[in-house]
Amino acid sequence: MNSPFRGFHHVDPSKTPRIIARGDGAFMIDVDGNRYLDFLGAWGPLVLGHRHPEVTAAITQALADGWVFGTSTEIEQKMAEAVRQALPSMEMVRFVNSGAEAVQACVRLARAASRREVIVKLEGGYHGHVESLDMADPLDRPNAALSGSVKALVDRTLTVPFGDASALEVLLAERARDIAAVIVEPVPGSMGVIVPHEGYLRALREITRKHDVLLIFDEVLTGFRVAYGGAQQIWGVDPDITALGKAVGGGLPCGAYGGKRAVMERVAPVGPMYQAGTFSGNPLSMRAGLATLEVLRRPGTYERLGALTRRLCDGFERVAAAHGVAMRAPSVGGMFGMLFTAQPVRNLDDFKRCDDPAFARFFFAMLDQGFYFPPSQSDAAAVSTAHTEADIDATIEAASRALATAVAAR
Repeated sequence: MNSPFRGFHHVDPSKTPRIIARGDGAFMIDVDGNRYLDFLGAWGPLVLGHRHPEVTAAITQALADGWVFGTSTEIEQKMAEAVRQALPSMEMVRFVNSGAEAVQACVRLARAASRREVIVKLEGGYHGHVESLDMADPLDRPNAALSGSVKALVDRTLTVPFGDASALEVLLAERARDIAAVIVEPVPGSMGVIVPHEGYLRALREITRKHDVLLIFDEVLTGFRVAYGGAQQIWGVDPDITALGKAVGGGLPCGAYGGKRAVMERVAPVGPMYQAGTFSGNPLSMRAGLATLEVLRRPGTYERLGALTRRLCDGFERVAAAHGVAMRAPSVGGMFGMLFTAQPVRNLDDFKRCDDPAFARFFFAMLDQGFYFPPSQSDAAAVSTAHTEADIDATIEAASRALATAVAAR
């Protein structure tokens, strides 16, 4: 496997993962011909579903023209302008090849711009396999020494609980002179999905600005998935630096980072912070991304996507209650979680009290009926524009049967 997320180790490591052969709109088909309604969405980038015709046409055109040059192209300039218009806080943009690479560049840029070394991470956030952020995540991975992280990098990262602005205020009051940036997933997507309470993200902005500390929004999961302008549009927050991934490339390998001009001008060749990549901004990813953004910005797209997702989550909670199962299904835009707990999940400690065995039973009962979800309740699931109301209603009916199975197995 090229990623541990592709396995079933969080639900049942003894079972063999499905091997997928092709995608078709809202569906995936495995090598044995089994068809699954897809709520994995490739972990987020397929907001338009599989093989959207306009994205397919854009990739085909890119193949005809050539797929990598190692030079600047007109299409990457157009794509950068589209991103800048969608997220005005990204006054300057640079493309990379993944969300993890974008986050790594954000951290490096924050240190270069501030000339400080310490990064503050919100507990429960997942920011890719970035050594200096390899702690306090919900996946219970091995500690830094065992996972290959450099201890000196990990020691330059501090953590505070998500949702507790006062804890951040106390930390920055004591350590701001050492701290380069605070990094946060505005909607954490590795603790199921946590919707930030009203005013929290704005409080982060006010506290970091007060203490002259940069604010990084990791919108790898939320960018172009919860709204066209990401979570920062929904909550009206203006971060200094933003990381994008997943949806920005329309399903091809792509990421981006950007921010205020004064910060981004620290990046070479304008400034001293070196970052480069031969495949960054390649024509295939840029054309796929631009075509995706052109579809997503059409009127009504996110209203429909949000309505479908709420219909699904309301249905999950309704049938769970009917079967006496404690389950919560929070959502924002096209991303949602399935959390087997009676209590609200507001932070990492709350998430760790969720019922993993109940989720595992539900996951396999849905899989057996032809519905594919992330194989861990820690990971955000996805609704795409390719899903229909009939698909959603069929999923709710299947969930009722799966929850009945889950109850019987207790």
